[in-house]
Amino acid sequence: MDTQLNETWEKVLKILKVEIMSEVSYNTWILGLKPLGVRNGVFMISVPNELTLDIINQRYKLLFKESIKHVLNQEIDVECIVGGLEEKAEAEVKESKTPVKPPQDTFGSLNSKYTFDSFVIGNSNRFAHAASVAVAESPANAYNPLFLYGGVGLGKTHLMHAIGHHIQANNPSAKVVYVSSEKFTNELINSIRYDKNLDFRNKYRNVDVLLVDDIQFIAGKESTQEEFFHTFNELYEARKQIIISSDRPPNEIPTLEDRLRTRFAWGLQADIQAPDFETRIAILKKKAEIEKYVVSSDVMVYIATKIKSNIRELEGALIRVMAYSSLTNNKNITVDLAAEA
Repeated sequence: MDTQLNETWEKVLKILKVEIMSEVSYNTWILGLKPLGVRNGVFMISVPNELTLDIINQRYKLLFKESIKHVLNQEIDVECIVGGLEEKAEAEVKESKTPVKPPQDTFGSLNSKYTFDSFVIGNSNRFAHAASVAVAESPANAYNPLFLYGGVGLGKTHLMHAIGHHIQANNPSAKVVYVSSEKFTNELINSIRYDKNLDFRNKYRNVDVLLVDDIQFIAGKESTQEEFFHTFNELYEARKQIIISSDRPPNEIPTLEDRLRTRFAWGLQADIQAPDFETRIAILKKKAEIEKYVVSSDVMVYIATKIKSNIRELEGALIRVMAYSSLTNNKNITVDLAAEA
């Protein structure tokens, strides 16, 4: 490591040590990192493994960026990579030699982890799950549209992907498209900008199943609502299945056009509530089983007691505890260790 880079890094670490209140977190996640230098205006940092990469990107990347900017007195971006620049270069060369497959709008957008088998059923989501299974078993015949609503991180997206997977498993030729309302809007804007309206409409109207996530974000966007209105009509009239999700029921989405509000009510509306204690424990057990974690009941009870409303945060807390145990070489996973993580 050259002298100037070493001095810069030492100054950055001093800032981070002050900003990161937990000495354990600093020693666990920061001390093992190494600066690689500046490349095309990007400060490159080497991390030891994928887990550390995820943690740094999620929790500390912005802090790194601000600290390095302060030390160098210039705008700079930060990139963390596993290993060194040689490994990155090799990966880039390998990627460039890999034949590029054409994008599959129908199949490539579903998350393989989100299936009915991996979904934990409880009192808070039993009705929504049953409705989703019914739609998956008989698309466009059971409930059309199916409108799932509930708070962030409660399983709406999981159920939508599970429906898509189930339909494709039963009918491999089915055209299933999953899209967020934000992506739908951005693609519509680009289609108008580059005169690709016909391509856009063909993409979303020539499908067997359309899954649209977070529909509340089209509220107030006149062009998007207009386009989705006509897309909805064409699919519904052609007896194609439509599944929509939102953080609230249609009648509570402000500035949503009445004609869309009415159509969303044509089928079935199913809400998902925050999981109760027993369901939170079941979710943690399922996650531990999938990831092959060995966790005591006491630790699961502790996590389920601390996090009550968001399944993503619940599973994330378990992953954080296991990562902390692994990186600190502490195999005795206790409630105290979970509290430190």
